[in-house]
Amino acid sequence: MAFYGIDAMLRIVSHFAFIYLAFWSLKAIRLDTFFRSYHTPQVRLLLSLVAIVIGYQASSFFLEILALCRNLFLTFNN
Repeated sequence: MAFYGIDAMLRIVSHFAFIYLAFWSLKAIRLDTFFRSYHTPQVRLLLSLVAIVIGYQASSFFLEILALCRNLFLTFNN
């Protein structure tokens, strides 16, 4: 029963970490300089939403690889 709590906590931390990494890396692009200055809040919102999408997908990929390795280890262990 405790495994599900640890798995849920790992998923939450992984999602937030990858979303943060995606946002941090997207800030280097400086998309707000390509748009007019009065659209800056919309550009920041778009940047945040794109970071959420990219971070979630990267986190899901990482967690899937982790699950596949765990299943592979359990298969060889039995």
